[in-house]
Amino acid sequence: MYSVVEADNRSKIKHDDLGECSAKLMTSLLFLQCFCAVGAAHVCVSLSLQKCDQSKCGSLEGEEIQHFYEILTQREEIDVIYGAYAKTEGMLSAANLLDFLQKEQKEQVDLSYAAQLIEKYEVDETAKAKQQMTKDGFLMYLHQPEGLIMNPAHKRVYQDMQQPLNHYFISSSHNTYLMEDQLKGPSSTEAYIRALMKSCRCVELDIWDGSDGEPVIYHGYTLTSKILFKDAIKAIKEYAFKTSEYPVILSLENHCSVEQQKLMAHHMTSILGSALVTKPLGDHMPTELPSPEDLKRRFLIKGKRLNKLEASLSDQASAEEEESVTEEEDCRDDEEESEKNLSGKSKTLKLAKELSDIVIYCKSVKFQGFEHAQTHQAFYEMCSFKEGDAFKFAEKSAFEYIHHNVDKLSRIYPSAFRTDSSNYDPVPLWNAGCQIVALNFQTPGPEMDLNQGLFGQNGLCGYVLKPSYLRDKASEFDPITLTRGPWLKHKELHVMVSKSNLNGHMDPLVRVEIHGVPADETEKETRHIQNNGFNPMWNENFQFDLYVPELALVRFVVEDYDAVSNNDFIGQCTVPFTSLQNGQCA
Repeated sequence: MYSVVEADNRSKIKHDDLGECSAKLMTSLLFLQCFCAVGAAHVCVSLSLQKCDQSKCGSLEGEEIQHFYEILTQREEIDVIYGAYAKTEGMLSAANLLDFLQKEQKEQVDLSYAAQLIEKYEVDETAKAKQQMTKDGFLMYLHQPEGLIMNPAHKRVYQDMQQPLNHYFISSSHNTYLMEDQLKGPSSTEAYIRALMKSCRCVELDIWDGSDGEPVIYHGYTLTSKILFKDAIKAIKEYAFKTSEYPVILSLENHCSVEQQKLMAHHMTSILGSALVTKPLGDHMPTELPSPEDLKRRFLIKGKRLNKLEASLSDQASAEEEESVTEEEDCRDDEEESEKNLSGKSKTLKLAKELSDIVIYCKSVKFQGFEHAQTHQAFYEMCSFKEGDAFKFAEKSAFEYIHHNVDKLSRIYPSAFRTDSSNYDPVPLWNAGCQIVALNFQTPGPEMDLNQGLFGQNGLCGYVLKPSYLRDKASEFDPITLTRGPWLKHKELHVMVSKSNLNGHMDPLVRVEIHGVPADETEKETRHIQNNGFNPMWNENFQFDLYVPELALVRFVVEDYDAVSNNDFIGQCTVPFTSLQNGQCA
């Protein structure tokens, strides 16, 4: 029933197969579909084929095919549920189905909705004509959008997209050009394509002087391969809006000479054309950032600017054609810090006016403390924070950090010591209201699972509206101390993990994790089922208490238990708690 694919270097069930094709996660009962390694699945299917091949001819015909189908789709818990409600000639009438939807799935729907489900998903024409649903039709319904683990409404853009950019979490990538590690891995335009197709809305470009006069992208002072800057811009333009129409931020780490900076500006303006924001929207100087809706299918440049944005709308004399910007005057990313440390002194960067002029809403500035930022930092100026500093602020100064992020954009990037392109936990930084929490998209793992889980909602548009208490200047929210306030909404999550038995050659277990504010962080796991990777049965109940549900992510992980080494990853599904549907059947 579920395909198994090699994805992100992990043997992984497709996200659609676990969380989306399979049914609802419910506040009272969750039936997780089985996960299996490729080999185990093949063995079990082979055994089932042999069992059904009564004629011993090596193929299935007629009733043998029907028997094989029944084995593959057999789910004892679904049989129990179906049997309890199928009270009309052994099948579900529209009234019976409505009873199930209201009592078990906790849906507020009417009889016409139940009739529509029968019409849409019943596979037997005779039953459909009677407005009845067979067990096969019931299974079909459970595997369709109406039976998703995630609220179908959240699979579309459902949030207010007309608030300032700083009011949103923004799916963001670090060293986007890299396919592997940060020392000798390949750089490729394909890496940009992959990130953009995953709805990443902020990509990074590390640009250096190319030997033939064309700027190149690579991880400086390493053996990573190089790609042409203009080729990256072409790939970004082609794929930027295939998954999402909302704006893409190009975060520039500029190491180029003035001449090649001019080429960078030329390539971006000529390739991106009118989609590139080169002046503030409207006729007057704005007082806040535009909204994602205002910027649909537009590109923003994050980088250094020689003067204030106000100068672009005034008659005052422009800055010199070239001007120096030192590291002390601006924020520097980890690569540039490494460069400074290697040389033992600051590097002075000369900035081309052509490049400066296309930095509009994301001017990079150095962070000089929260108080300084409140009094001196303009709404269009943003700071980048290295991982260690950001976590220190999120833990020790969460209240101040949250207020900084109410009206300022913050970008977080991984430590320079993560040469293997590993990732940090993004959740504490989201809790502090940080918008651009940049991860290494090329590296699979729990951190990227959480990122994809958060941004899997709101139509995969790459923007998620922050809770109101992370947008309110008067907010008293602190994720560490959790004082009383509108964010405290105690919820109980009840999960039952269950599945019927067949055969297999692995020892699967299921772990349910809650990620959010420290008070909500926890995990529980089932026992492992020995030698049954195809259709394991756990029948275990978990209960979780959540206090800030709007910031909680629920992650389901299936692993192959190993007594002497780390368990092998099999599959996972991560969903925002607020996107889970109530109910009792999967």
